[in-house]
Amino acid sequence: MKTFETEIQIDAAPARVWHMLTDDMPRAPEAYGILRLDGTLAKGAKLKLWSEVSPKRAFALKVTGFDAPHSMVWTGGMPFGLFVGTRTFTITGAGSGSTFHMIEVFSGPMAGLITKSIPDLTPSFKKFAQTLKQRAEQND
Repeated sequence: MKTFETEIQIDAAPARVWHMLTDDMPRAPEAYGILRLDGTLAKGAKLKLWSEVSPKRAFALKVTGFDAPHSMVWTGGMPFGLFVGTRTFTITGAGSGSTFHMIEVFSGPMAGLITKSIPDLTPSFKKFAQTLKQRAEQND
């Protein structure tokens, strides 16, 4: 299985970080490295995402986990589980702030073949986390 992940400490309460992740990010996705995000962030909702990493391709996703203000899971891929990408966002309290963790795991019988063509997502993951940190720590 191929994975990409990032983690960052944020000087803001988990509820604030969750708000930025689920309300601010969809309204200003370009700040997070997402060119466009269509859909609603809610359990069972379908999303369509265009990223800076692959700007001409739309990724069809489903929100398969939504536990406010702790975690959210997006899942996408091929039929019959031949290739599955699962991105998990987790926010945990850390003292007076929060720890934000994001991981994407690619699995399925075709994962070995398909992941060879996936670029390194680490820079885009770090940009996403850094933007979330900056925006959550801002005083409105």
